[in-house]
Amino acid sequence: MTKPYNINDFKNPLFTVDSVLFTVKEGRLQVLMVRRANEPFIHQWGLPGGFVDVDIDQSTDETALRKLKEKTSVAPQYLEQLQAFSSAYRDPRGFSVTLVYYALVAEQEVSCHIDTVDDAKWVDLEELDDLAVAFDHRFIIEQAQHRLQQKALYSMVPVYCLPELFTIAQLKSVIEVIIGKEIQRKSLIRRIDASEMFEALDEKVKSGGRLAQVYKVKPDVDIAHFERNLSM
Repeated sequence: MTKPYNINDFKNPLFTVDSVLFTVKEGRLQVLMVRRANEPFIHQWGLPGGFVDVDIDQSTDETALRKLKEKTSVAPQYLEQLQAFSSAYRDPRGFSVTLVYYALVAEQEVSCHIDTVDDAKWVDLEELDDLAVAFDHRFIIEQAQHRLQQKALYSMVPVYCLPELFTIAQLKSVIEVIIGKEIQRKSLIRRIDASEMFEALDEKVKSGGRLAQVYKVKPDVDIAHFERNLSM
């Protein structure tokens, strides 16, 4: 007779959800970090995240959003799964798996409301080397940045980083900060027209000594994706 399955016969790995949120602030790509107030890695900086609460979370999406609210007060418009990271060595408490989400958001104020962290802030990616970072979160940030750079080249995701009203110059600048290279203005204009995501308003603002068209995202539109990358 087959022995009934008993979950207690197996050692279960630690399972967490972490989020990598990027923004562009003062012309620099920054990532949202929290300072840990407990072990392991107390007083070091890490990504906002934590354990799934099976009594209240209906999905890992809900876990990610709940932990972001508790630890940073940030509520992103969207979250996209990056990948799962696992190892017997990434967490001193034992074999662990973390499911990572990432997103690009507009700059906003952050604050923490949970006793497991004592600070939250946007960190310039260039300053990560000078920061004590917990777990393997530095590597995870690098992987998320690489994915974001790819998305910026073949989709309109960078608009999530802009204010409600923006110009082509502002969108162009954000994309260039993300990918670290210049893009062709004409190529971006063609992409804006082809996406059918944007509404040109009956107003213009001064930009570089001339008047620039103001745009906004149409309500309830999906982010456009393209077969080809932007031209450099």
